[in-house]
Amino acid sequence: MTTTATIEKPDTTGAVGAGSQTLMRGLDLIEAVSHEVLTLSELAAKLDLTKSTTHRLLSALVDRGYLAFTPRAGYRLGPKLLLLGTLAQAQADLVQVARPHLEELAASTEDTVHLGVFDGDFALYLDKVPGRRRITISSRVGDRQPLSSTGLGKALMIDSSPAYWDERFAADQAAGSMKADATVWRTRMEGYAACGRAFDLEENEDQIRCVAAPIRDAAGKIVGAISVSSAAQYMSDDRMTTLTDEVRGTADAISHDLGFEPHTD
Repeated sequence: MTTTATIEKPDTTGAVGAGSQTLMRGLDLIEAVSHEVLTLSELAAKLDLTKSTTHRLLSALVDRGYLAFTPRAGYRLGPKLLLLGTLAQAQADLVQVARPHLEELAASTEDTVHLGVFDGDFALYLDKVPGRRRITISSRVGDRQPLSSTGLGKALMIDSSPAYWDERFAADQAAGSMKADATVWRTRMEGYAACGRAFDLEENEDQIRCVAAPIRDAAGKIVGAISVSSAAQYMSDDRMTTLTDEVRGTADAISHDLGFEPHTD
């Protein structure tokens, strides 16, 4: 009778799983102290770990500089994270990060999509992805447009004070923007700020309307805005309302790629 020997390979799945679990626990510790300084006991209770396991993980993170320990206080974020945060911010070029999202939005809406930032008291257009419709929108990359009459500009100003809104409106009107009623404009701005997006109702270019939303960085500061623009015939009030979620969703996705995480209280 012939027998065949079977050589069993060592089971490494447990080791891989354990390694992944250790990594996830380490990341959980970093995230826990990102909000407040915590002691060993507090961290062990928060993550439902034994004190010995928690101490082992914390010691490794402190050794690598991801966490720091202050006697009689607890653990906090370490210097390595400050360095990595600076490097990540430098690598996160706004146009580069936003471009795939702009292309996807332009394809889904079939309309022209813009990306802009503050440039002094103006909106500076950094990127433009044309839509599929046979219409002409005169904007160009490098253009500087009034804040108070463009969707991008209003989205950029959403977090600014009402006093700044009024200042920009008055200055833009004096500089030749399309004439508008200050009370109506201010009321609309208050509504835009409340819902996190802005409209351009043919206020900057005749027969052109747009929906815009702000982009935020890791600190929650508005660092840019996007807009979907089209001819008024394709931008009824109902469609602009319908586009709101998609435009805000795209702006939120870009913000997430820049490190922004909204607070969920």
